Amino acid sequence: MEKSKTVIAAGVVDFALDYRQDIPDDQGLSIQVYAGDDDRKTEILRIDCFDQDPHYHYGPERERVRLPLDTTAEGNALGWALRNFRSNLPAMIRRAGYPDIATAVEAQPVSPSTFDAVEAKARELARTGRRAVIHERGDFIFEAGNVRFGLEFRELSGDRGLAIHVLTDTLGQEVEVLAFDCFENQPHYHYGPREQDVRIFWDKTTAGDTVRWTFDRFKQGRLKAMIERAGYPTVARALDEALIQSLLPTVEAKALALVADHAQPPSS
Repeated sequence: MEKSKTVIAAGVVDFALDYRQDIPDDQGLSIQVYAGDDDRKTEILRIDCFDQDPHYHYGPERERVRLPLDTTAEGNALGWALRNFRSNLPAMIRRAGYPDIATAVEAQPVSPSTFDAVEAKARELARTGRRAVIHERGDFIFEAGNVRFGLEFRELSGDRGLAIHVLTDTLGQEVEVLAFDCFENQPHYHYGPREQDVRIFWDKTTAGDTVRWTFDRFKQGRLKAMIERAGYPTVARALDEALIQSLLPTVEAKALALVADHAQPPSS
């Protein structure tokens, strides 16, 4: 087990908890159940309580069964995981292909206080481990009804390019709902950078010029659906599409001018 994980010993098995921020298009708490001696721990179960793709694994090292977790029917993924650990742990271990370990857990059950410790730590990590990104709002702001567009050219260590921010006001503060980082090396965009921070990396082979790709999507009326996916349905419903379309030529012209102003001369 990796040292960065929080490990809670529970008799026959151990619980390992790790908040996963390293998945560009998802994040969330991963809970693993291990068994074995210190020299060789075997992963028996894993429940990935992710925002976008919650799922769980029976016997990742043996059975390799991966099942989706339907949060529409089951509710919160972490709550589902904790309930099933308390009520179904031996059965789940047996399904994972480890009947001897399941029998041992039945003979030496995990104590309620240990389950309480696992739950307390899991909920703490789920609350404090979230990845969020707070960008600058941009140097040039264009008001478009209940949203605004911010433009800036960013110079980073190892990358550079135009950033397009889609901003709104909610609960008395400005929030970025979408961000398009049209960088030279690692171009990508964010759904809800302050909340779920789903990052999608462009395939430059198919997307082509990512600045034009972004404005093409705006012109095609995709902004509403993208804001909904970012987690702001009320903002999406209140969009003034006619106003946005009337402003897009001006915003796009400024964006392309910023790119041209920062173009690097070709190397000789």
